[in-house]
Amino acid sequence: MRIDLLRVLAIAAVVAGGLLVPTGARAAPPANDAFADATTINPSSLPFSETILIDEATSESWPVSNCGVANDGKDVWYAITPTSSGTLHVGVNASFYYQFVGIYRQDGSGLAGLTTLTCNGWFYGQSGATFTVNGGSTYYIEAGSTYAQSGSLTLTLQVVPPPVNDNFANATQIDSLPYTDSVDSTAAGIESGEPPLSCGYDQSGDTVWYSFTPSQTGSYTATAPYSGFYPQVAVYSGSTLGTLSEIGCRTLGQQLTFHANVGTTYYFQVGGLFGARGTLNFNLNVAPAPTAGFYYSPSDPSIFDPIQFNDQAYDPGGNGFSSEAWDFGDGGTALNPGCCPTHHYSSDGTYRVTLTVTTTDGRVASTSQDVLVKTHDVSIAKVTVPQSASVGQTRPITVGLVNARYPETVQVHLLKSSAAGWQEVGVLTQYVPVRGGNRTTNFGFNYTFAPEDSATGRINFQAIATIQGARDAIPADNSFTSLPTRVPH
Repeated sequence: MRIDLLRVLAIAAVVAGGLLVPTGARAAPPANDAFADATTINPSSLPFSETILIDEATSESWPVSNCGVANDGKDVWYAITPTSSGTLHVGVNASFYYQFVGIYRQDGSGLAGLTTLTCNGWFYGQSGATFTVNGGSTYYIEAGSTYAQSGSLTLTLQVVPPPVNDNFANATQIDSLPYTDSVDSTAAGIESGEPPLSCGYDQSGDTVWYSFTPSQTGSYTATAPYSGFYPQVAVYSGSTLGTLSEIGCRTLGQQLTFHANVGTTYYFQVGGLFGARGTLNFNLNVAPAPTAGFYYSPSDPSIFDPIQFNDQAYDPGGNGFSSEAWDFGDGGTALNPGCCPTHHYSSDGTYRVTLTVTTTDGRVASTSQDVLVKTHDVSIAKVTVPQSASVGQTRPITVGLVNARYPETVQVHLLKSSAAGWQEVGVLTQYVPVRGGNRTTNFGFNYTFAPEDSATGRINFQAIATIQGARDAIPADNSFTSLPTRVPH
C-alpha cells in the first residue's frame, strides 16, 4: 500500500505525558532572556565565554536601553559584581548582521535603576566594549540583535590588565636614545597624589610613566604623537610622587624640549587628552639643534642707508629663543633686539656680521654673512645751455657730472620743456671716472631748436643721470634743470 508522505508528515506527533505535542513547536527562550534572570558571572572565573542561540529570545520594555529593543530586538542578560576596581572588556561575535551590546551599572532596583555606561551597535563581525568598574558595584551586560534577527551569539568577558608602567613607582626606565614605545592605556589609572598635567583639559584615568637619567648634560625632546587621539606629556624632576616639580608640558602632538643635567632622573607622565584611552606612543631623543639665519635690506647698502637685519632663526625643538645676539663686524653689537635691528656703517667696506641665537633651554646656533657696504654716488653739477637761440639753429648743450667715489658707467637723459610736459631730446651713456676737486665729466648734446620752442618764447632743459649696474645712494642730486633759453618768434 502506497503511503502519502506529505500526509504522514502533516499529522505526525509524539506522545508526551499523555499530550500530543507537534514536532514543529517553538523552543523555549534562553534562560537569561529577562533582566531578572541575568546570568551571573563569577569575577574569579574570568575570562568568561558563552555561546547562546537567541532565536526565541525576547525583549523587555524598559526606560533605559535604546540599544536594540527599540527596533524589535532580541536580547540576553549577564551580571557581574567585581570584587575590586579595574577595567573589563566585553566581546560579541554573532552570526547575524546587526548586533548590539549595552553596559549598565546598577544604581537602583530593577531596570529603572540601571545607569547606562555605553551602548554600541555594530554591523556583522566581532565587536566589543571596554568599561571601568568599581569593586562592590554590580554591572549588567545586555547583548543581542536588532530588527528581530536570529542566530548564535558568543559573548566573552575578560579583565584588561593595566600597563606595566601605570604607576609612578613602576615607571619604564629609558636606557638609551633614541627611544620609542607604544603602550595600551585602556586600563591605566591615576594614583592618589598624582599631579595633573598643566597643559591638559581632562585627566580621567589614563596616564603612564617613564624615567630617564641622562649620561650627559644637554637638551632632550619628548613627543607623544597622534594615535587616533591626541596625547599629552609632561616632564618632572623629583624622586617621589609627592615631590615632583613640573618642568614642561605639551599636548596636541607638540614637542616637549627641556634641559637635563647628567645624573639627574627625570620622569615623564603621558596620557590622553580629554581622558582618551587607547594606544599611546612615546618618543625621547636628543633635542635637534636650532638653526640661525638672517637677511638684510637693502641688499646693496651704502653709508647713507640704515640697514635692517631680519632674524630667520628656527628651533625645530619647538621652544623658541631667549636671546638673539648680533655682531655687526665694525664694533657695533645688539642684544635681544627682536627680529629686526638696524645698523649704520660709517665707511665702505666688507663687514662680517654674526648672529648667535640661544633657545630657552640653552641650545646655541650661530651664522655669519659678509655685508658689502659700497656707496655709489654721482651728481649733476651743471647743465650748460645757450641764453638764446633761433628756430632752426643747432646749439650745444653740456651736462657736467661730479664723481668722487668709484668709476661708473652713467646714462644721461636730456629733456626739454613743452606745453605737453617734458619731452626727451637725447640719451648718452659713457664712462665717468673719479675726479677730485669737484671736476666734472661732461656729456655733450646738440639740439636744433624747433618752431614749437618759440611758442612761449623760452624753454628749459632737464638732465637725469642714472648709474648703470648700481644704485645711487643719493638720487636727489641726479637731476638738474637749466636756466631758460630764449627762443624768439
